Amino acid sequence: MKSTNEKHHDSVDTSVFGSDEMLRVSPKNEIPKNPMPQDIAYQIVHDEAMLDGNARLNMATFVTTWMDEGARQIMIESMDKNMIDKSEYPQTAEIERKCVNIMAKLWNSPEKPYCTGASTVGSSEACMLGGLAALFRWKAKRRAEGKSTDKPNFIISSAYQVVWEKFAHYWELEMREVPISFDKPCMQADDVVKLCDENTFLVVPIQGVTHTGMNDDVEGINNALDELNMKTKWDIPIHVDAATGGFILPFLQPERKWDFRLKWVLSISTSGHKFGLVYPGLGWVIWKDKKYLPDNMVFNVNYLGSEVGTTAINFSRPGNYVLAQYYQFIRLGFKGYKEIQSNVMETKNYLSGQIKHLGFTLLNEETPNPLFCWYMKDDKKRKWTLYDLSDVMRQDGWQIPAYSLPKNMEDVVVMRIVVRQGTGIDLADRLIDDMKRHIQELDNRKEPSDTWLIMNKSQKVKDRGFSHNR
Repeated sequence: MKSTNEKHHDSVDTSVFGSDEMLRVSPKNEIPKNPMPQDIAYQIVHDEAMLDGNARLNMATFVTTWMDEGARQIMIESMDKNMIDKSEYPQTAEIERKCVNIMAKLWNSPEKPYCTGASTVGSSEACMLGGLAALFRWKAKRRAEGKSTDKPNFIISSAYQVVWEKFAHYWELEMREVPISFDKPCMQADDVVKLCDENTFLVVPIQGVTHTGMNDDVEGINNALDELNMKTKWDIPIHVDAATGGFILPFLQPERKWDFRLKWVLSISTSGHKFGLVYPGLGWVIWKDKKYLPDNMVFNVNYLGSEVGTTAINFSRPGNYVLAQYYQFIRLGFKGYKEIQSNVMETKNYLSGQIKHLGFTLLNEETPNPLFCWYMKDDKKRKWTLYDLSDVMRQDGWQIPAYSLPKNMEDVVVMRIVVRQGTGIDLADRLIDDMKRHIQELDNRKEPSDTWLIMNKSQKVKDRGFSHNR
């Protein structure tokens, strides 16, 4: 005779929430001994994930949180394709090549007919590949000249994304930082040149700084390096970290020279899962010419059915992200991307104006990317901080990070909003209304907040709500 539990499993009339499994705590440390029905397993996982924040209200993240039904369908249908297995999925490999060519031409690549690049899990991997290629080229040149390859260094803004710290740590490199300040919110050419020497293998300007939304002066840095390289024969190149700007500048500022039109820009990385409008995680790295990708970075394997060359650090990964990127390219076209990026910039400008009207001070009056930051000037009457405002905004589902700026500006605490596709004026108005209400509540508190007390005792406050992850 079957147990009651078995009868429940076998009965087509038993609802998900009428099952015995719904009365048990879901497994935490060990795999369960027995299987459970598909619909019940789905409901358990679905309900646990439901406790996460609403992605559309996450104003902290840069990653895409909305795609149309066609894109989602493409991703579902192709999620079983292994991107690395080019012999089994040759058309997915061909679509990857099409995407590389499309992006390379957006960035004015001179290479023909096919451009050199690769898809990656995210732009962090793409940054690593661009950096490694420069490191290996420098080492090869030094060895050919009979010189030491000890103590390589690269130069980057102090407002770097954490991948570059990982890059320096993993490969034991010196990372020389150009500090940002109110006077110099971006990395400038004169500061870069001062840090260069014969062991400098790379300079990394950023287009869309995570902390501030600003762009480093790539053209100015390129021109200064050109003069320095001619004088010293060092051949210091540029890798542009365009995780954000790579999909903004070609559509909104096509006249701006930051890409392969510049002599020393030899590689560029970007996030397809940011303003490339694809769900996470997808990145891209493109080289100006095949000769800038060292042969020792291309690995050939033959156990997948044919000889396969791979550049990416990661091996097996789903091909659906690449197909979704190609879908967006052909679905939207240049005009569609331009319209979407124009709209997010307009919404960003609207929101930053509203934030300013609330009495906050914008870190930069204008930013060339769809994000902005603000801080509060000292006010003896105020007994709360931006950390407090970030916390209370979560009550309405909003995730707006508060964090301190990089060294030399670490005493400045800011909040940041990233505007993405799916954030319109109606949603922006709702955010501002909620913020006004919470500010009034904070102002009416009789006792100062804990973070206010700590900060006014000159103790370091641990950043909350800000993630360096890509």
